[in-house]
Amino acid sequence: MIETHSTWYRRGLRDGIPIGLGYLAVSFTLGIAAEVSGLTVGQAVWMSLLNNTSAGEFAALGIIAAGAPYLEMAFTQFVINLRYLLMSCALSQKIEPQTPIWQRLLMGYTVTDEVFGISVSVPQRLDPFYCFGAMSVAAPSWALGTCLGILIGDALPARAVSALSVALYGMFLAVILPPARKDRVIAGVVAVSMGFSALFAWTPVLSQISSGTRIIILTILISGAAALWFPLKEETTDEA
Repeated sequence: MIETHSTWYRRGLRDGIPIGLGYLAVSFTLGIAAEVSGLTVGQAVWMSLLNNTSAGEFAALGIIAAGAPYLEMAFTQFVINLRYLLMSCALSQKIEPQTPIWQRLLMGYTVTDEVFGISVSVPQRLDPFYCFGAMSVAAPSWALGTCLGILIGDALPARAVSALSVALYGMFLAVILPPARKDRVIAGVVAVSMGFSALFAWTPVLSQISSGTRIIILTILISGAAALWFPLKEETTDEA
């Protein structure tokens, strides 16, 4: 049975709901930071609609508050968000070769850590409308959370705001645990990734590397080693 674009879109909407809830909670703290940086509600909401990256936006707010030049902003965003280039390359291998360029470009806009996580987990060929559906929930939730944070963030106690920021990590666990329970190799890769990530964060020299660059280095090294030692066997069918 061939699934239509609308079917894929509805699947994306369904799978994007947990992401949207996580984004709503986490972007609340972003709204508070935006207010401290001097942004208006409209400016903060547009920033969140056009830039779906928590690390990139928090870094941008710091640069805006410091009055740094545009060149510094561009370079910082390039380094922090460079990991999305790797994610996009991975997803490009899951879509049909004849996928129109406008779908590829719009799909690139949807690439976040969480949307990538659910998209790459799709066992068969991926339809870009799946990503469109997920982002139809995730992007408005991210912007809404930013809006609420800048409007009512000061009314909440600090502990409540801190608790909201943990929601996204719970969602990450929901993405990686099911496949890790089914496959020992995936479980091992996840464990090794967590261990090396902690090593990079706690080692004095390595901790000076930006988070985006750290993710790129670990992704290339660990995924490359996993692909070399535990390659996937391609299924072949003999034609009669």
